Amino acid sequence: MPNSPAPEAPSDLRAGMIWVPGDAFTMGSDRHYPEEKPARRVRVDGFWIDPTPVTNRQFEAFVRATGHVTTAEIPPRAEDYPGADPRMLKAASLVFTPPAGPVPLEDVSRWWEWSFGASWRRPRGRKSNLKGLEDHPVVHVAWADVCAYAAWAGKALPTEAEWELAAWGGRPSDTEFAWGDELVPGGRHMANTFQGAFPHANTCEDGFRWTSPVGSFPANDLGLVDMIGNVWEWTTDWYVANPGTVTKSPCCVSENPLGGAEGASFDPALPRIRIPRKVLKGGSHMCAPVYCRRYRPAARHAQAIDSSMSHLGFRCVVRP
Repeated sequence: MPNSPAPEAPSDLRAGMIWVPGDAFTMGSDRHYPEEKPARRVRVDGFWIDPTPVTNRQFEAFVRATGHVTTAEIPPRAEDYPGADPRMLKAASLVFTPPAGPVPLEDVSRWWEWSFGASWRRPRGRKSNLKGLEDHPVVHVAWADVCAYAAWAGKALPTEAEWELAAWGGRPSDTEFAWGDELVPGGRHMANTFQGAFPHANTCEDGFRWTSPVGSFPANDLGLVDMIGNVWEWTTDWYVANPGTVTKSPCCVSENPLGGAEGASFDPALPRIRIPRKVLKGGSHMCAPVYCRRYRPAARHAQAIDSSMSHLGFRCVVRP
């Protein structure tokens, strides 16, 4: 990555943030999941990014200052979800709930529970709390919540391309993982992921069953932590299954790509529910070799903007 200096910060807004120099890199991958294709050259201008995902401590400060009520704390409206069981239209969020034994991996309902009362304040369900989790990433935040936090902080959310460039940490984007070609080099865990038989038997060889305090694993070469694993992170890009189709020019390097159109992001499996989806990046503590090899910079996942989950967080950026 070129050693371009960071522009002078005009205010305290960038205090503690890390400068990501602008660069060209290979975005996406032709070797893994179909939605990552095609690998393509893009160029991204430099920007500042938070060194960690936003923590519970930081999000609590935002809520205290603004009185913000998250999406998970507001009962869904029946008119927004045609055909929904009225008994399910309560304030809730999705919580990872490991089953007792092996289950079919094509049925995610076997380990996701629509948990009434779950929210950022109660990340593992209504009987949980934030005691001891102050420095863990905040979770159960929907798109409206992360946008509200970013606006309050005077920051923004990263594009998918910005996020992916930062995740490589200045390294060439030609290895399997952000840190090299081995998931656990020399037996050292580089990120909070799932070990064992997913979803029922996490052996916790990395030391964590759920989220971990930010910075529990090695930083990348830019000094950013938890870009991989721990929690998925929101980006601004509308999700399209084939991101190469929205590249400005198939023959040249695309400059600061912004993803697809909102109208193309709807889930084709849910034609009656027109909820647009954004791109998530980075994988989470639930990613496992046997189920979800998305603990890589190129990996991506679709997330409906109205939804929150127990493995979903975010971090912010500032552009010059």
